[in-house]
Amino acid sequence: MDENTLELGGKITLVGFRDVDPSKLIVVKKVVGNFAKKLQEKSDKFENLSVHIKSVHNSESEITAKAIINGKKYNAENTNFNLFFALNSSLSAVVSEIEKDL
Repeated sequence: MDENTLELGGKITLVGFRDVDPSKLIVVKKVVGNFAKKLQEKSDKFENLSVHIKSVHNSESEITAKAIINGKKYNAENTNFNLFFALNSSLSAVVSEIEKDL
């Protein structure tokens, strides 16, 4: 694991968040943790959730959320000036895709 990766528990990984303001990172961890909990409740085959952040166009954040459930990969991406909006949109899209399969 490189220095740009944060692990939350055994099934959640945040990539690229080291440069995020610490007060925002606390909220990011809570939001991602809540989504991971939702996924675990929906399927006992939940394997992992990873969220990647990349800065684009000045202050925009590109968030890519990836989940693996029972070996199947789900992912979604969103770019927005508001980090939390991009995060929520990406994670919500992943949950919606998973719900279609369950």
